[in-house]
Amino acid sequence: MNKTTTRSVALLSLLAAGALLGGMAAAAEISGAGATFPYPIYAKWAEAYKQKTGIGLNYQSIGSGGGIKQIKAATVTFGASDMPLKPEDVKAAGLVQFPMIIGGVVPVANIPGVKPGQLVLDGATIASIYLGEISKWNDPRIRGLNPKVALPDQAIAPIYRSDGSGTNFLFTNYLSQTNPEFASKIGANTSVQWPVGIGAKGNEGVAAMTNQTSGAIGYVEYAYAKQNKMTYALMKNRDGKLVSPDAKAFQAAAANADWAKSDNYYLILTNQPGAQSWPITGASFILMYRQVKDAAAAGEALKFFGWAYANGAPMAQELDYVPLPATLVKQVEQTWRTAIMAGGKPVWTGK
Repeated sequence: MNKTTTRSVALLSLLAAGALLGGMAAAAEISGAGATFPYPIYAKWAEAYKQKTGIGLNYQSIGSGGGIKQIKAATVTFGASDMPLKPEDVKAAGLVQFPMIIGGVVPVANIPGVKPGQLVLDGATIASIYLGEISKWNDPRIRGLNPKVALPDQAIAPIYRSDGSGTNFLFTNYLSQTNPEFASKIGANTSVQWPVGIGAKGNEGVAAMTNQTSGAIGYVEYAYAKQNKMTYALMKNRDGKLVSPDAKAFQAAAANADWAKSDNYYLILTNQPGAQSWPITGASFILMYRQVKDAAAAGEALKFFGWAYANGAPMAQELDYVPLPATLVKQVEQTWRTAIMAGGKPVWTGK
């Protein structure tokens, strides 16, 4: 073999090795899809986790409805939804469901001259806006909640989620509890028929559309309002108290949750009692198969979630999400040990 041939073989060997390593790197990614509600914190966790382990997270922020469809189609290792599936639906699909993070949905507005935290709203009034019954910002019902705010004689442009989403579910679930007409005409679901307004896709889309539309009102997870410096509203809660959206208010709403007695972690945290409770609080859930075909992929996903539980609280708090309490984390990890299996053996064996 001459020197040229030897060099060519060596080069091909290096290229082949590089391709193999590249393939291994590409494979070392955790695949998930679903809720846009937790996307800001999942992105933050993913960046930190990749720096530590070299393993990335390929998460498609497509809405809870899309996440449920993708996990049921087995095209991802996990799905994410802010609407918990009912226990019977979890069992019928052969899935395991567990909470990952808690946060709050907040009304946001684009009203000339009105700053963040100046506007006050309640559930019944927001429901009337989305029913088309209140169409101007200076409507007497809004003025009654805001006697000191200069509200313009301007048309309200309601912005809503056009895709199937857990944010939609939390928002419509809350409005249905506070306004009987909304409950009967629209109801609570991941996707509903809105009688008025402009549709936008994802929390990102609603935030952008609200910022672009003078007179708009929308609803997004608080991290989106915070990151985009949006004009959020204060809310009158179930106890009639005025509350501001922040981690303390979300934590107050979550404090009543009795996860130990919940079947498949099915709990909805909207409209909770308590003077400090934010009324549109919700948990975001992960969905995985009980009997997994790819134990390595499922194991990597659970390692990531376990790392996030153990190390992700400070990052979550920076974005005003509420980390799960330690007792709940232990409960979830026990679920992993006993419920997520491959070939008769648990995928998760602890830290």
